[in-house]
Amino acid sequence: MAQYKQESHIRSLLKGISWRVVATTDTILVALLITCLFGQCSIEDALKIGAAEFLIKFFVYYIHERVWQRYRKDGTVTKRATIYKSISWRLVATTMTFIISGAVLESFNEVALFIALTELITKFALYYFHERLWLRLPLGRIRNYVYRKLGKN
Repeated sequence: MAQYKQESHIRSLLKGISWRVVATTDTILVALLITCLFGQCSIEDALKIGAAEFLIKFFVYYIHERVWQRYRKDGTVTKRATIYKSISWRLVATTMTFIISGAVLESFNEVALFIALTELITKFALYYFHERLWLRLPLGRIRNYVYRKLGKN
């Protein structure tokens, strides 16, 4: 069980950026794979879906992070809490993936659905491990390191 304090807005932003890099890479690969399996292979569409997701989900992810900051009561984060957080994010994110994919592909058909469903599985695992990794990064250490280097301590 990880002991955890309130994280700063900067940490939430950095965490959001790192997650979006991982998630966007996964989205592009999944979209490319699924469109190719359906005979509509398009790197351009995969990149459009990934770019739209990066921009839209970055802000939604930040809000999700801040909401979960308020949920944490005693400062501990169990693996179960991480799973619940992962589930709540996947519900939001998978719905958004279906909508974005359908809009880019100009059809809310089985291709958009399979992109969203495949991503549901891949991203659930990736998100869980991303969360656990960030729990291992000590709060304030990066900020204190930067302040020391800049002579502001």
